[in-house]
Amino acid sequence: MDKIDEQLIAILVGNARVSLKELSQQVNLSSPSTSERLRRLEEHSIIRSYTLDLDPQAFGYSLQAIVRVTPLVGMLNKVEKIIQETPECIECDKVTGDDCFICRLYIHSIEQLDIIVDRWAEQAETHTSIVKKSPVTRRLPPLVQPTKSTKS
Repeated sequence: MDKIDEQLIAILVGNARVSLKELSQQVNLSSPSTSERLRRLEEHSIIRSYTLDLDPQAFGYSLQAIVRVTPLVGMLNKVEKIIQETPECIECDKVTGDDCFICRLYIHSIEQLDIIVDRWAEQAETHTSIVKKSPVTRRLPPLVQPTKSTKS
């Protein structure tokens, strides 16, 4: 990756729907050169997808919950499978520490949360928190490493 690739990525992070023509103009390359760079970034899985960000509330999901999950002895694989099969679970991380999984759920109601957690409780212990606010939403880490300044 070079500075132009970094510029392309920064522009796409801001607006993944920017036209190839506009993208090319912003990085001072021809459209074919820009297209080739994007293809290479995709081939190397640097750019993995172009996403759509939807408002869950528009679909009636008024609540978010974070559920920490600790499988009962011998239930790790079964718990992982049931989490994967829960459509309200929009992301899940397998972690170290006291819990094995940390799941984020979008739900319509507390009653819906109870149904999900009760189904998981047969194979795992759960600890649930309702999200009040997200002061930092999912974002990319800094993409460009700061340059080291040398003191004279």
